[in-house]
Formats: sequence, C-alpha cells, structure tokens
Amino acid sequence: MPEHSISHLSNRYHNWVTKHPLAAAEFSDAIEDLLDDAGVVYDRVATRVKGWPSLKAKAKKKKDGRLMYPHPWEDINDLVGARITVYHSTVIPTVIEVLSQSFDIVRSVDKAAETRISGGFGYGSHHLVCQVTREVEELAEYEGLRFEIQLRTVLQHAWAEFEHDIRYKQGPKPPTPQVDRLFTLAAGLIELADQQFDDIAKLMSTNTAAPANVSINADTLPGVLAMLLGDTYPRSRSDRYRFLEELLDAHGLDSLSAIQELLDDKEIKRLHATMRYRTQPGQIRLLDDLLLAKFGREHITKTAKLGDRADRRRQLGRRLKLITAG
Repeated sequence: MPEHSISHLSNRYHNWVTKHPLAAAEFSDAIEDLLDDAGVVYDRVATRVKGWPSLKAKAKKKKDGRLMYPHPWEDINDLVGARITVYHSTVIPTVIEVLSQSFDIVRSVDKAAETRISGGFGYGSHHLVCQVTREVEELAEYEGLRFEIQLRTVLQHAWAEFEHDIRYKQGPKPPTPQVDRLFTLAAGLIELADQQFDDIAKLMSTNTAAPANVSINADTLPGVLAMLLGDTYPRSRSDRYRFLEELLDAHGLDSLSAIQELLDDKEIKRLHATMRYRTQPGQIRLLDDLLLAKFGREHITKTAKLGDRADRRRQLGRRLKLITAG
C-alpha cells in the first residue's frame, strides 16, 4: 500500500478517535441496554476501538499479491469491535434477533457451525458485521458505521483466549503436536459441556409457583415474575434483579400483592401500544416502564440515580413522553 494511502488512513483514524474518545463505552452501554431491555441473560459485553498499529497492519494485508482491503477505511469493519459472552448457546439466536431489531446485520457467520461441518474442534463463535441505524438513539452520532460483534459462550471464550495466549507466547514457532492434540481434546470437552449447559437451560425453563407470603427481593423476584408473567417476558441476568428490587423499594412495593397490582393487563397492553418496543421487553424493562406509567415524574426523581447508567434520567424522560403521548 502506498505511503500516502497509509498517511491518509492515519489521519482519518486519529481524527475519528479524537472526535469519539468514549466510543468503546458508548457502544458497550448501548448494546447492554438493548439486551437488558429485552430480558436477555448474558455474561458480559466487552468493546474496544482498534489500535492504530493493528489497523495499519490489517490495511497492508495481501492475498494472492493483492490488497485484501483496497479501501481500508470503508472495507475494514472492526474499527469498533464488541464481544458478547453468554452462558449457553441456546440464547445466541435470541441475542442476534434483538440486535437485528436495532442494527442492520450486514453479515452473519457461525464459526462454530463451520467447525462442526468440517468435522473438527476448535475456535467457536458467531461473528456479526452490524451497521448503526437511527433506531439506536444513544449511537446517533455513529449512524452508518459498520462494526463487528463476536458472540461466544463463556466456555468458547475461555478456550479461545487460552489458546491465543499459548500460541502468542510461542511466537513464530508452532506448538508441538502434543500441545495441538491437547487443545483439540479440550475443545471437544468444551463442546460437550456447552451441550450439557443447553440441556440444563431447557430443563430449567419450567416455571414454579411462589407462595403468597413470599418476601420480595432480588433472590425471589425471578421466581415471582415467572409465576405472574409466565414465559411471555424474558428473564434478565441475575444481577439485574438487585436493580429491580431497588426500583420497587423506591415506591414501597415489597409484597406479592403489590407486584400483582402493578402487573395490570390493561396497563401492559397500553404500554405495548405506546412504547413501540422493538423486541418483547424483558421482565425488568417491563416493570420499570409500568412504574414510570404509574408514578410519572416521581419515578424519575426517585430512581434516576439507581443502576449504572449515567444517562438514566434522560432515558426515563424520553420514555415518559411516549407513555403520556399515548
């Protein structure tokens, strides 16, 4: 690649990074909000902005004597890269569906399926190339940007990170056949364990009833809501129920009867008509909106500082306008 092209790419890259110093955090927050609002249970979201040395090296890559990315700024799609880890693979299609409601999915590649089809073991993940749309208001300044998302189970992630670490330490020297064999055996065991986790998740999807005198707290809320809502609204991550407990406590709602009263069928239908949910809301997003509809600005005042989102007050204000407009 001509030096002037690299110089032009460098200028574009460094101008972009200077203009968007919080890009990684903003993409993480936006993706987490989408998953949390849809009640998706996941491990974590990690996001990074590609460093200049890495982007430069990728821009210079060739195949059969030709540049793989002749127009690197437009052709390289992982300037921003996100990784979502989940506990079992059955949730991956749900994650993809939630993301597709807010981003344009330009490309979707199931690396795990490709590995299975080839009859081997090894690197497993689902790769998405997404494009930011106007649907995600938090990322409005990035509209049109393409970025990459990797979806992995926690076991796939552990295997890939450890293998990368070992091979990186080896440098140009390839691992011994014994090391390759052990990695292959470990990959097979991980695939088996992932299948067992999938089976456990399916078996545990059966709901059980809660007694009328149950205490309302982060530990009991998943079961209580499963009893009251069935499987219509997805369950969220376990740590999110501590946040829901705080929301309910802010209004003194600490009994099963209070939760039952809040979950009014007519009010839920009205919310669906006014909020224009892109996907079925998760349990916590549903209750947060029901509290907002019931208590209005009082809910904003009492809960704006709860949770880990600095812009929660602004988000609640925007949602309240939708509710009151309906």
